[in-house]
Amino acid sequence: MAEKKRDVHRFVDDYLPALLAQASQLISAEFHKVARQQGFSVSEWRVMASLAGSEPVSIGQLAQVTVTKQPTVTRLLDRMESRGQVERLPHESDRRITLVRITPAGTKAVEHLMELAQEHERRVLEPFGLRRADDLKQTLRRMIDLHVHVPLDEPDED
Repeated sequence: MAEKKRDVHRFVDDYLPALLAQASQLISAEFHKVARQQGFSVSEWRVMASLAGSEPVSIGQLAQVTVTKQPTVTRLLDRMESRGQVERLPHESDRRITLVRITPAGTKAVEHLMELAQEHERRVLEPFGLRRADDLKQTLRRMIDLHVHVPLDEPDED
């Protein structure tokens, strides 16, 4: 009598953080190739995409959103500022906080890449349908809101 093959179920196959990390890595890696072909490093793309269409944000907030260490973001901003893609601004009430915004030149430089990113996102989400894709995004935004631990106006290590 043949022995029945036992289904192996690894812990990480049903563990949300592991699933989110794997999905993020796989999907992001596909698009990062495109970003590099367009002349952006992955970190530059993340910064530009995070600043595009938003109000100025603190360097701490930018580090959190781009999932990058703050000193790395600061060095990256130095290079991007020298190219005229971003600019730093003083905070209205707290001198310890530096705000960052994308410049018109930076917006122009990243416009086409954002269109390519939206096309990539559509291809990734298409198999799930619009409703499920919207539900997924809403759920992820809620998770982020519930677990974010960085104060919005934390002084920057600039």
